[in-house]
Amino acid sequence: MKTTLKSMFERIGTKQSSAADAGSIRTIAVCAAQVPFFRGGAESHVDALVKQLKSRGYEVELINIPYKWYPHAQLLRSMEIWQKLDLSESNGKKIDLVIATKFPSYFIEHPRKVVWLIHQYRQMYDLLDSPYSAFDMGKRRDRKLREKLVAMDTAALASYPRRFSNSQNTADRLLKYNGLQAEVLYHPPHLQGRYKSIDYKGYILSAGRLDKLKRIDLLLQAMPHMSSSIRCKIAGTGPEREELARLARELDVEDRVDFLGFVSDDELIQLYGECSAVFFAPRDEDYGYITLEAFLARKPVISATDSGGPLEFVEHGTNGLVLASLDPEAMGRQIEELVSNRQLCERYGQSGYHRVEHISWEPAIRALVGEQKKPGI
Repeated sequence: MKTTLKSMFERIGTKQSSAADAGSIRTIAVCAAQVPFFRGGAESHVDALVKQLKSRGYEVELINIPYKWYPHAQLLRSMEIWQKLDLSESNGKKIDLVIATKFPSYFIEHPRKVVWLIHQYRQMYDLLDSPYSAFDMGKRRDRKLREKLVAMDTAALASYPRRFSNSQNTADRLLKYNGLQAEVLYHPPHLQGRYKSIDYKGYILSAGRLDKLKRIDLLLQAMPHMSSSIRCKIAGTGPEREELARLARELDVEDRVDFLGFVSDDELIQLYGECSAVFFAPRDEDYGYITLEAFLARKPVISATDSGGPLEFVEHGTNGLVLASLDPEAMGRQIEELVSNRQLCERYGQSGYHRVEHISWEPAIRALVGEQKKPGI
């Protein structure tokens, strides 16, 4: 790679030293990195941001560059692509503001930019010493590369005069690993206003991508230790679909588990509305729409002590369960006590609703754009 770490630092420092003029913002480029054929919470976040900005009169474009993180050399190429991208103008039209989101989109250079950090490259941070990381810290080459990447990451994020994050958990990681602070901007899920409580039909809902980090297997492992009357509905697609189905068969609970695959928005609203509780116990989640979706439907959330973002909303014994033990029998016992008690589910769900009902887009948009007036006013 021709760009050296030193020259990259110098270039960023030079470009950011000259502050942009304080003129009204009309045109905005939202920057994201897209893994082809994959959609998750980050993609929903970016799409919703574009929609919200447009609804307020801004002219907005989503700059979405395909992203691949393996082999390691590809990480450096992805960073360089964003560094070299010119978003100062497009066909003579000035781009007034750039909003960067997740890694590596925040390597973009622009005289007027802000970052709303969804997440960094977690394999070199909180997932470093886990089975989810491709870095082998026993190898000198991997240690050196990780050191270089972290330094580049820190320099890129430090170049932003204003840094925001989607959750306190994301902000805490940034401070811990990069020594940088960020202000938290919460935002609601895209179906806000449509969630509703319909009934409590005795089933546990798991919604979202079927991925190892979401740990849906924990729920399946707890199923044999619950009453046979309790069912589980799993809505979503992902690479763990077949493994989860195999586990359900192995645990002899497949007759109580419904794999629903992709569901429409209307179906999802119905599922939230009729469940008794929502299981969402991922490993160190960035933010987690599922928590807010459940609470807006007035349903309690079952999470875990190491789930990260959800714990900014879920309080054990108040609006849900925070599982201290991941032992299947202990989990099953606690979950059954909740799901079998309709009044408790109702009380927790109502408490959860009050915890998140105030979250809206308006404060986030004002903070990101940095001006009170809408374009043309």
